[in-house]
Amino acid sequence: MTHAHIGVSVDAAAGPERVFAVLTDWPRHDEWMVMTRARVTAGDGHSVGSRLEAFSGAGPVGFLDTMEITRWEPPTTVAVRHTGGLVRGTGVFRVLPREGGGSTIVWEEELEPPFGPVGRLGWPLARPLGEALLRLSLRRLADLSAR
Repeated sequence: MTHAHIGVSVDAAAGPERVFAVLTDWPRHDEWMVMTRARVTAGDGHSVGSRLEAFSGAGPVGFLDTMEITRWEPPTTVAVRHTGGLVRGTGVFRVLPREGGGSTIVWEEELEPPFGPVGRLGWPLARPLGEALLRLSLRRLADLSAR
């Protein structure tokens, strides 16, 4: 295994336009993404080629995830390429309209596990925790979007 896939989805009461607007308001990530704050480092943050960075952790302990937006299709899709030393691979958020109103938020990552063989061996243990954190974050995004 050279890549590890993780994906979760959550239903939201808010429509795709509202969810996408909150999702891509990068400085607000700390309001919904578990222990993560994000910012735009190059470009406008709303177009292909823009660069972002997110720090995940508690206080000074954590890691920096640098990214480049590779796909921008509001209000349904934003994709990134992770360019950092620890997190490498691709990620995509999709906000899909639901029949009858609201939306479904999908978050998928295709990552190269860090730490070589140790990371690949540990992935089966890390994946359930990763899925739980992503799902919690999406629930918080859904709640924030409904306000």
